Amino acid sequence: MRILIIARPFSVHGGVETATSGLLGALLAHGHEVHRAGPGRQTTHAGVTDHRLPVPPLPAAVRPLVLAALAARIAGARGWDVVQSHERTLRQDIYRAGEGTHRAYLDAMAPGASRRLRHRVMLALERRVFARTPEIVAISQAGRAEIARLYGVPDARLTLVYNGVDLERFHPRVRAVERAAARAEAGLSPEAFTLLFAGSGFERKGLDAALGALRELGDAGARLLVIGRGDVARYRARAGELGVAEQVVWLGIRADIERWYAAADVLVLPTRYEPFGNVHLEALATGLPVVTSRLAGGAEVVDARCGAVVDPDSRVQLAAAVAGVRRRSPAEVCAAARAAAEPFTFARQVSELERLYKRIGRRNR
Repeated sequence: MRILIIARPFSVHGGVETATSGLLGALLAHGHEVHRAGPGRQTTHAGVTDHRLPVPPLPAAVRPLVLAALAARIAGARGWDVVQSHERTLRQDIYRAGEGTHRAYLDAMAPGASRRLRHRVMLALERRVFARTPEIVAISQAGRAEIARLYGVPDARLTLVYNGVDLERFHPRVRAVERAAARAEAGLSPEAFTLLFAGSGFERKGLDAALGALRELGDAGARLLVIGRGDVARYRARAGELGVAEQVVWLGIRADIERWYAAADVLVLPTRYEPFGNVHLEALATGLPVVTSRLAGGAEVVDARCGAVVDPDSRVQLAAAVAGVRRRSPAEVCAAARAAAEPFTFARQVSELERLYKRIGRRNR
């Protein structure tokens, strides 16, 4: 099939973008002709034809409208078998709701912000997407329920397709190869019990709760690695208020995220809103147990064998869950984490999408 994917450029560190890159590669492996259209310059992806949509520098409220118009033009111009959009655009056969819904995000993070023009534009585009797109793909059970509840999308148009993860890049053997060197680079002693927080958007991803849990652990030798983009000055100050500033290592944005999964003993992600963060699957695939929030779509793949699911508002619960993981056999937890991730391949993701592609093909004919 000749497939157009409308998506932002994917990068080495973004979860949404990394998921897109893996999907494109799997579509190629299944024999499809794959094109990507989106704003910005895209790093070369062998076999994928890239179409840059020239969105000029514009106010934040206007950019989504321009992107939607440019995407509609290319979607209608080249005789695609399937047009699949990962953005809020106007003309597609499938919309993959990889970021959940903007409406639920605002409810979780900034209820009053919905009055601002940018958010009104996003919500208007979102309403149109869910009302008019023939097929909607959610990436978690929670996301599927959210879309049905907020936008009334019927079951006949709403399909769950989980993300895939690169099971070779993210593998327990990375821990054997990279753990000691990564810990030395971060200034960690070999015996320091180490938490990892990985995610851009520190407020949404729950960094404050992670810092609070570090304090609740009551272990001055424990360390927290922080990877991602956010207001570092604000959270450095918060770590100081909590008395854990010397226990936190700020690593910024890292392309070698697999090394830091290898360096850590547990991933903590007490997120406020997360349709399905790929960090969950990547950590599990590397053999790293995960303690996450009940509000995260990724919680659907975490159980007591490979981590825990807690209330994002309770640093006490979070610390207790981390302490529970700490008491477990590392080898046992590592094996359980890897087993939890192994079903989530890109090949499985493409096979499930292909059912929709065939349905769209029959409909279009």
